[in-house]
Amino acid sequence: MPKSKTLVAAISSILIALAASFAYEHWRGRDSSSGRADILSHMPADANAVVFVDLVQLRSSPFLARLLAWAPQATPDKDYAQFLQATGFNYERDLDRLALALNRQPQSLAAFAIAEGRFDRKKIDAYVSQFGSLKTADGKTLYAVPMTGASRKAFFVFLREDRVAWANDSSYFQRPATGSPSEWREHFSRLAGTPLFVLLRPDSSAVSTLAQAPGGFRSPQLAALLGQLQWISIAGKPDGNVLRVVIDGECPSENPIHQLRELLSGLVIMVQAGLNDPKTRKQLDSQLRESYLELLQSVDIQQLDRGASKSIRIVFDVTPKLLESAQNAPASADPPKVTPPTLHSSKSNNSR
Repeated sequence: MPKSKTLVAAISSILIALAASFAYEHWRGRDSSSGRADILSHMPADANAVVFVDLVQLRSSPFLARLLAWAPQATPDKDYAQFLQATGFNYERDLDRLALALNRQPQSLAAFAIAEGRFDRKKIDAYVSQFGSLKTADGKTLYAVPMTGASRKAFFVFLREDRVAWANDSSYFQRPATGSPSEWREHFSRLAGTPLFVLLRPDSSAVSTLAQAPGGFRSPQLAALLGQLQWISIAGKPDGNVLRVVIDGECPSENPIHQLRELLSGLVIMVQAGLNDPKTRKQLDSQLRESYLELLQSVDIQQLDRGASKSIRIVFDVTPKLLESAQNAPASADPPKVTPPTLHSSKSNNSR
């Protein structure tokens, strides 16, 4: 009996430990998701684009380490170096999550951001207080800091000890906290679990640049089709050493989505043919050419029906091989120039 009781007690202890571990992981995951949603809920309703980065999730990925090793090392400017020295804050180490909203205005670009991480508030308060402060609508201290190389100022306020709001327009802090509208929240929820994304509502000035893109690429038709999209998202999620990229475009009508799928599918085939052209084989670095082909082979173009909205989804993989070959290739190594196929609308497109 004693041995039996001991065995039962041991098994019970193990089960309790496992249950506690499961509960910790479960609720920790919920807290992380809740924090992400809370940050995104601060994004203003008039934003044209929202950028979100979860560095906590990305830091655990081998791909991020490869990407940082591949990316050129930027030298901090004088003001940022002074800020680092005075506050001890380093975004590579101390920043956990960032949500940035951009709003295109006639003469400027308004920006508003929420940053979450580890901040030494006493040091930051001491550093920025020398530039002066204001008060927000709810009584919080709003700091005004001169922007580098500009007569304008940047403004930021502590929302809590681990969260800061920043903007280049103080009017953002005088608005009532209404939260993001339902249409933004719906699209944020679709991107749940994605550590890196850009969500935008394109305007005509943004997509028109596609008709005048550098490198010999000209496609007014593609620009016109993209101009009919009401939402575009670009999301990246590491999968081991690979970054899975998903681009999603949405509009109410099926015909533009069908035409986009045909146009982009034809474009992928034409680029592959261009990369296999004997002249391109001689001119383009072989490793870079193989990396381009590997990327194109991973492309999957889908057409989705969400009821009230229709979407085109493009999925492809960015591999370490592509990063390394792009870094080592000669500066003049450009992908082959192609002329996009021209599509003609037909009744059959509407019947799909």
